[in-house]
Amino acid sequence: MTKTTLFIEHIEQFTRKLSSSEIASIVSFVSFQSTAKKTNLQEAGGLCESIYFVLCGCLRSYYIKENGTEQTLDFAIEKWWLTDNLAFANHSASNFWIQTVESSDIVSISSTNFTSLLAAHPVVETYFRIMFQKAHGAAQYRLKLLYEYSREELYFHFEEQFPSFVQRIPQYLLASYLGFSPEYLSEIKKKRFS
Repeated sequence: MTKTTLFIEHIEQFTRKLSSSEIASIVSFVSFQSTAKKTNLQEAGGLCESIYFVLCGCLRSYYIKENGTEQTLDFAIEKWWLTDNLAFANHSASNFWIQTVESSDIVSISSTNFTSLLAAHPVVETYFRIMFQKAHGAAQYRLKLLYEYSREELYFHFEEQFPSFVQRIPQYLLASYLGFSPEYLSEIKKKRFS
């Protein structure tokens, strides 16, 4: 399956079947790229100019705390979008880094092309409304879990809900995402098997 097909099928999954002329036009607004592991797509402090869709691979967003440690905020695997949403919407400097966790094939859309794409194709505007609603809902659910669960419960819930993801992501990044130290995550995992 081609990169274009994967991308278009995702849009069609939430909207409708697109004509060949619509597909050609939509694709003219995006860029396809293959990136190596640990490639920085966005740097904190730099202008947030793109939104990224993962065809294959994994991205993460993070920031660097005052003590110098990295705090992972989000991951994006296949069929997920990632950007600094507020900075992208405001055409401003990003608060976050976006980096590939694995070698990845991605679609990127510049902020200028994004605006033009939505104006030219209302069906894509509908698609993005659905994507942003889903992302906002997922963020709200994650906050609920952070307030509701103990640290151990949070890890076990995450492991139960996303087992293949837990196996795929380096443990130090998973610990950062869950708000743990890697050592604490190791302790939680050891307790389970003792």
